[in-house]
Amino acid sequence: MVLIAALAALGVPALTGTAEASNGVPGVDVSNWTGEVDWSTVTSGGGKFAFVHATEGSDWTSPAFQSQYGGAAGAGLVRGAYHFALPNSSEGTQQAEHFLANGGAWVADGLTLPGVLDLEDNPYKDRNGLNTCYNLTPEQMVTWIKDFTTIYKRRTGRNAIIYTTTSWWRTCTGDSTKFRANPLWLARWGTEPGELPKGWTKHTFWQSADKGTLVGGQDSFNGTESQLKALANPPAEVNVGGTARGRKTFVLSLANTGPHPLTDIRVDGRAFGGKIAKAPKGCKFSGTAVRCLIPKINVGKKLNFVFLVKPKAAGSVGIRFTVGEVKVTLKA
Repeated sequence: MVLIAALAALGVPALTGTAEASNGVPGVDVSNWTGEVDWSTVTSGGGKFAFVHATEGSDWTSPAFQSQYGGAAGAGLVRGAYHFALPNSSEGTQQAEHFLANGGAWVADGLTLPGVLDLEDNPYKDRNGLNTCYNLTPEQMVTWIKDFTTIYKRRTGRNAIIYTTTSWWRTCTGDSTKFRANPLWLARWGTEPGELPKGWTKHTFWQSADKGTLVGGQDSFNGTESQLKALANPPAEVNVGGTARGRKTFVLSLANTGPHPLTDIRVDGRAFGGKIAKAPKGCKFSGTAVRCLIPKINVGKKLNFVFLVKPKAAGSVGIRFTVGEVKVTLKA
């Protein structure tokens, strides 16, 4: 496989601590507890992005989300939504769907960051009698997270950001390394991010305090402002691969694993050890050459294209394909 390119209902409990992010691009995170936000003070104070609490569990939505989320965008901030996970209350797939339907869906407008899965200590221990990890084993927690992130990726083409602390991740997932592809938003109040969970070699965002000079939680992006904008609006992406089924049949696979629909995809192929005998609809072939134009592949979709070759009596046989800048050879 080749790669181209609020507690009135439910809410995050109030926390304490003050610090300033020491480097990176500054930003904030807000919730229903924050209330009405004067976003102009965030931008005038140097803030460049915001995360807004959208949902929790499988049925709660923040009453402040729409005004906060829209206000951040109106002020020109790059913004994203976050979901506070309650792994004990329903399946990861169900909570992902709730999040996606209530503000968490990514859109390609240049201002929207991937959605966030907020994983932290159970704040309702006195209410539900469960431990820090919601009484899930590490294996069960990893499965729950996988279910949530898989649905999010399938529906948006983006890897959800994971917000957590190093101690919670170690205790509740066994320091799982299965989510390296998901950007890490590390929560650690202080002047340095400190040690990371085992699965990551760097953090993408860091929450250094719940209050400071800007409204809400104090955060920073570990990179430049242009890199932050690129995270909000990444390029299209397609996986190219395939297989040979004997000496006559070759299957080229194209999967849209990115966040944008793919259109007008050109595929060029050249057979060796024989001539092209049949090609899919949308392809033209003559002798050993074939050229195809694929109108569209939607996000999360995979298409297979079958080519038949009339091989010579002996010797290797196959097709060399070029898709964009990627070359792949299918050989019997």
